[in-house]
Amino acid sequence: MSTDFSAAGPGRRAVLGWLGGAAVAGAVVPGQRALAAAGPPRTAAGRVVAPPDGALPVLAAAGRQFLAGRLRHTTVLQSFVFDERRGHVYALQVVAGGVRLAGERAAVSHAARVRRGDLCLNRLALDGSPAGHMYLKGFGHGGSIGLEESWDGVTLWTEWDANPASGYGRGLCRFRFADGRVLSRAAPGLRTYRPLIGSTSNSPAVDPVYRRLLLRYKRRGVPHFALHDLDRFRAGWYRPLITFPQPGAHLGLPFQGMALYGTSAYQLLGSAYGVGNPPSSGGNARLYRIDLRTGRVVWQQIDRTAPELSPREPEGLAVWRGGDAGLPRLCLGFTEGPAGGRGFRLYEKALN
Repeated sequence: MSTDFSAAGPGRRAVLGWLGGAAVAGAVVPGQRALAAAGPPRTAAGRVVAPPDGALPVLAAAGRQFLAGRLRHTTVLQSFVFDERRGHVYALQVVAGGVRLAGERAAVSHAARVRRGDLCLNRLALDGSPAGHMYLKGFGHGGSIGLEESWDGVTLWTEWDANPASGYGRGLCRFRFADGRVLSRAAPGLRTYRPLIGSTSNSPAVDPVYRRLLLRYKRRGVPHFALHDLDRFRAGWYRPLITFPQPGAHLGLPFQGMALYGTSAYQLLGSAYGVGNPPSSGGNARLYRIDLRTGRVVWQQIDRTAPELSPREPEGLAVWRGGDAGLPRLCLGFTEGPAGGRGFRLYEKALN
């Protein structure tokens, strides 16, 4: 575990444990209020969700299909997030080749879209039908997306300011969805954030219940996580509650998504079927649960959800808070279908 602060802030406070206010040994972090100040996770009905046991037998089970569909372009799903109150799914993908957007002189190849970080943001209904789209030019690769709720709608968080050397974002931004809009990285009114100068591969996940933001970033090629108080981050205070190296990075598997809920973070790693990862293996998708009070992995496994899919590339991770009996669910995305005709499937499983 490490600390990596880029701004001054108020005095020191301890990161607290799940209950009772006892500080976690060795986890004193300056600059923010205690991680568990809001208390443990609760169901949609307000009941406290009991801390999981070490085996996590329910989370270990294969997921059940939640949604299947196609996006506006034939490129793959990158990440997704739910607006449960309004019944929408927001999903990111890189713009397909051969598309000419408003203000462009000619169509652009897919390879150029990847380098530039040009994304299509899809809005879907919960039956998978399209409910609008917009374009984000120069933002990044779309590896994760966050959603912040307010009384008059939702604000979306994405990576921003794509690095021309990689196509991945060097900062974060937030904005409101506007059907049909082409939003450039230099658009007036776009709220932008550079929490770590010199970093790349910045990606956000947001816990709207406990108002925290999880940032994944790379510095000097090494991926890290940093947990922030959402309101302080919005105000430009970039001192995190905790930072730590991304677990599992040594495996060399592509990072495919993250989600944040209460005192836990979840991450998804893995690649599509292919050389070294044949369908007969069931796939290399690996799911992690991380305790955000310590930065330590409390559980991980090779996830065996939907091994029959092809090419079965894991793509995206999100929490659905209003699942069966009001219990939160973890949703995993996978790509399916031939090149040029990719679809997606989302699968859900209980968090506890």
